Amino acid sequence: MDIQLWHEILEPYELAVQELIVKFRYLIKEHQQHGQYSPIEAVTGRVKTVSSILEKMQRKNIASKDLEEEVEDIAGIRLICQFVEDIDKVTELIRKRSDIEVKSEKDYISHMKESGYRSYHLIVYYMVETMNGTKKIQVEIQIRTMAMDFWATIEHSLQYKYKSNIPQHIRQRLSNAADAIISLDNEMSTVRNEIMDAQISSQIQTNLVADILNDIENLYKLCNKREVEKIQDEFYRIYAMNDIEQLKRFHTQLDIIAEGYRAQAVTTEV
Repeated sequence: MDIQLWHEILEPYELAVQELIVKFRYLIKEHQQHGQYSPIEAVTGRVKTVSSILEKMQRKNIASKDLEEEVEDIAGIRLICQFVEDIDKVTELIRKRSDIEVKSEKDYISHMKESGYRSYHLIVYYMVETMNGTKKIQVEIQIRTMAMDFWATIEHSLQYKYKSNIPQHIRQRLSNAADAIISLDNEMSTVRNEIMDAQISSQIQTNLVADILNDIENLYKLCNKREVEKIQDEFYRIYAMNDIEQLKRFHTQLDIIAEGYRAQAVTTEV
């Protein structure tokens, strides 16, 4: 196949990966802005290299004309979760999206591969707009925990090193590590609620501080500098107390003060 043709084939897949990364990262941001726990911890993506595509076509005896239909993972998105329980939630979020059509699903968590690999895979259709019109792209979405991802990354590196012929003693160690990963995920699930509460509280405090600082910055434009500095000093005093309820009350009071100054400024202009 002509090199230039490879570029033309892969460019829409690059676009699909870039768009989906932005959309899933925005989903994380939305949860954080609303002080909610995000079931997605991190997002990555990639487009297969030409070398990797050719190797798969040769291994599975795929003709060039069938490339885009038979090689379902040219575009890949990986969604990393903190807990096993989050994987079902993320999967459901994907199923409900209007911009994604699920083609197939494979559950390698309930049905772990012999190697020890665990992950949840979806093959989806995603539409991209190009200069030649709309194109329907197949994308593989992998959903796994951080622990599963660590194991899979190591296993993939070893597969590459040994050309998919990993020595038996290393396979055994990988199998032992896979068992340890299962135990780790199960153990983390027992403290999931405590971890989620801590992370939500931290995010709420982050959002409060951002809002308060924004209000104080705007007050500098509306009233006497000395008065704003007093408010600023009070904020630092309350922040040092590390009491989120006190911070919430200060935020409410500051909103009232800021609204009063804004109303006064409007009256003065009139």
